[in-house]
Amino acid sequence: MKRILRYIIAIIFIISGFVKAIDVKGFSFKLEEYFSPDVFNLSFLENYTLEIAVLVVALELVLGLMLLLKMKLKCTLISLIALCVFFAFLTFYSAYYNKVTDCGCFGDAIKFTPWQSFWKDITLLFGLLILWFLNKKSDTLNNEKGFLKKPFLGIGILISAFIIYYGIAHEPLIDFRDYKIGTDLNLEKQKIAANPSEYKTSYTMKNTKTGEEKVVGQDDFVNQKEYWEEGTPWQIQKGKEVSVLVKQGYQSSIDKFKLEDENGNDITDQILHLPKVYLIFSYKPKEISYGAHPSEEIQEKLEMVAGKSPIYEISTEKSDLLGFQHLTMDATAIKTIARSNPFVLVLENGKIVEKKSLEDFKKENFK
Repeated sequence: MKRILRYIIAIIFIISGFVKAIDVKGFSFKLEEYFSPDVFNLSFLENYTLEIAVLVVALELVLGLMLLLKMKLKCTLISLIALCVFFAFLTFYSAYYNKVTDCGCFGDAIKFTPWQSFWKDITLLFGLLILWFLNKKSDTLNNEKGFLKKPFLGIGILISAFIIYYGIAHEPLIDFRDYKIGTDLNLEKQKIAANPSEYKTSYTMKNTKTGEEKVVGQDDFVNQKEYWEEGTPWQIQKGKEVSVLVKQGYQSSIDKFKLEDENGNDITDQILHLPKVYLIFSYKPKEISYGAHPSEEIQEKLEMVAGKSPIYEISTEKSDLLGFQHLTMDATAIKTIARSNPFVLVLENGKIVEKKSLEDFKKENFK
């Protein structure tokens, strides 16, 4: 039993770490949300989110492999228990205060709500504690048999390091996001519009004569005149409205793909129906380095590659990057699309045909 339990828990940690390792930049963006003023207010850590993300992912992978191989079991179990307690605290805080709606535990591959993530962490913690007591009872916490364990661990670490490096230097080896090559953004937006999520609101009502308070559902509020007719003593208590999801619609992060011009006009539909368009994204325009190429040279070569197709620069605010027409987009949406800064996305009638960092785009197209 304890061997099967050990294998299951180890594999869960390895999968969780592997998915985050593929897209470690995406995980660092999630950490930025946790460190933001609205959540834990640890702004001084926001500049180190990538380093912290790499550390957490490495711990998950290495400890998961060590548990699978039964290496330094005592130290491994203590470390994993501590990691689970840490994650359980984060996910409970997110769930209870509704701060971060997706913990990023399994990256973009598997979406968990904060409460699902919390109970997942509690289950893992419970399983690890069982393993601890079972192995302590049988005195196997320091079992180090097996001469092939270290080579296997070494190979696993090397593979993990390569995956992490590739995702940072280029783009994720496996793309779990909604913006995969071949995705038709027009079609996705049609699916979202055809199957929207439905919510119902409950109101806290207070009787100004008696002081009585009660929670009234949206339908009851509409159907019962006593709550809204002229002269009613019942009043809605502002700030106490609660919206409840009653029907889950079609889910896609593409619903945040909205482009505005310099005058604030939504031109998303116009962009998505162009025969071909080059979009240059930047989530941190002030931190861009063009390397050995001056921006004027890049602009000229991009125009040669694009031909007659338009080129737009997209960031969260007006910034002069390469001199092309500027559009704005929500920061979260940009970070979902682009893991590199800057990043090139090529669309043909709204269909994604190419996506890569500007550096890789230059290497492939600038001769």
